[in-house]
Amino acid sequence: MRFVATMFVLLAIIIVPVAVRAHAFLDHADPAVGSTVPTAPPVVHIWFTQELEPAFSWIRVTDKAGAAVSDGPSAVDPTNNQEMDIKLKPLPPGTYTVKWHALSVDTHTTQGDFTFQVKGS
Repeated sequence: MRFVATMFVLLAIIIVPVAVRAHAFLDHADPAVGSTVPTAPPVVHIWFTQELEPAFSWIRVTDKAGAAVSDGPSAVDPTNNQEMDIKLKPLPPGTYTVKWHALSVDTHTTQGDFTFQVKGS
């Protein structure tokens, strides 16, 4: 019985780190998650822990009323497949929600959202 328990623990130690790396999780963003920025950014950049599949990954940015504020579609950066960007229209002060969906090159999907606030003058 002790042998089976030991083998189970060893197997878990080996498998869990591989499973954790098998998804593209949000690493960081600009503007930062939950931040307040003094002026509206022209672009939202988000970086992931794995390379993304461009055809199936996207970002949407909306205002408090849920209206889209992007200036065109989002795109995975061609020089860094771990970065996705979306251009924004000029934004007035307010709170904005960034929703994202990422398909990593290993075919696992993740999604999430965060907010940032534009303070304005």
